[in-house]
Amino acid sequence: MTSPAPQPGILDIAAYVGGESAVAGADKVIKLSSNEGALGPGEAAQAAFAAIAADLHRYPDGSATALRDAIAEAHGVDAARVVCGAGSDEIISLLCQAYAGPGDEVLHSAHGFLMYAISAKAAGATPVSAPETDLTADVDALLARVSDRTRLLFLANPNNPTGTLVAPAELHRLRADLRDDILLVVDAAYAEFLEPDADYESGQAMVDAGDNVVMTRTFSKIYGLGGLRLGWGYCPPAVADVLNRVRGPFNVGAAALAAGVAAVGDAAFIKKSRDHNTRWREWTRDRLLALGLNIPPSAGNFLLVCFGGIKGRDAEAADGFLKQRGIIVRGMAGYGLPDCLRISIGLEDEMRAVVDALGAFMGRNEDAGA
Repeated sequence: MTSPAPQPGILDIAAYVGGESAVAGADKVIKLSSNEGALGPGEAAQAAFAAIAADLHRYPDGSATALRDAIAEAHGVDAARVVCGAGSDEIISLLCQAYAGPGDEVLHSAHGFLMYAISAKAAGATPVSAPETDLTADVDALLARVSDRTRLLFLANPNNPTGTLVAPAELHRLRADLRDDILLVVDAAYAEFLEPDADYESGQAMVDAGDNVVMTRTFSKIYGLGGLRLGWGYCPPAVADVLNRVRGPFNVGAAALAAGVAAVGDAAFIKKSRDHNTRWREWTRDRLLALGLNIPPSAGNFLLVCFGGIKGRDAEAADGFLKQRGIIVRGMAGYGLPDCLRISIGLEDEMRAVVDALGAFMGRNEDAGA
């Protein structure tokens, strides 16, 4: 007898592994591995979450009407074209499910978010990566990898894990030079960390301008709601219609909907979180650069810290050294960056601790076995 077999290609998927949360033997840890909001959820979101406790036996609004209306008001978008999901990960998965399949290709940059390739493979499609230049998505390289089988192109802006940005003109050039039957998905998970007057394109204006762009966003980062799994996509009307046909009828829970409505309208908390992130991201980067580490400028709530590749002074050794001090960051081997660590921006004491620890690591005496 044979056991039930999954669809071809499923067993070739390397399952996504999230950032670690614990260190063996450590009672207290500093977790800087998952790009979670440093300040946690705002008070308004916490209150909304608590207020729904007595109604958890009720199914949520399957249309997420109140949340879509709140998103529309906060971002100046058309609520009818907003599709909510269990994190932006679900929107990414639904797009692959709906627009790609066996024989199709899904394009992304070399160091793009791992879920692009995973979701493509889960749909039976083939992920294709394009090389980056200076750890930044390269529009010409992406266009060179387009084939007659390309159906979707995912581009994170800012990119995770590098933190780098694609300039608005380049993003528009990418869309202009793509075939009309290719859907460009701009993943703007970290958009809220940029100043409102920044020279930046989240993809929102591009969605309004045509029929071939989707913007995805998340509540897991600046809003501090990663534990609730909440995200959304802003789509052309035809794409929104397709996603609403393939998503589950109650794909977002009632608690997530309630907290999301409160969070998206909490402008004071958003600003407080952005200001905190900018201050401590730049403070940390300046001090780590002074240690001789290579760190590209980041527009997200994290830094990509690259080491020199010298045995004993490489990323793996640094990761182990930090764990000895109860500090958890994220190794980047799975992203094709084996000599880099991604460090989320946390609270002031957490950033001072990681800078002190890396200072000790870089200054230790190798010959003495320190």
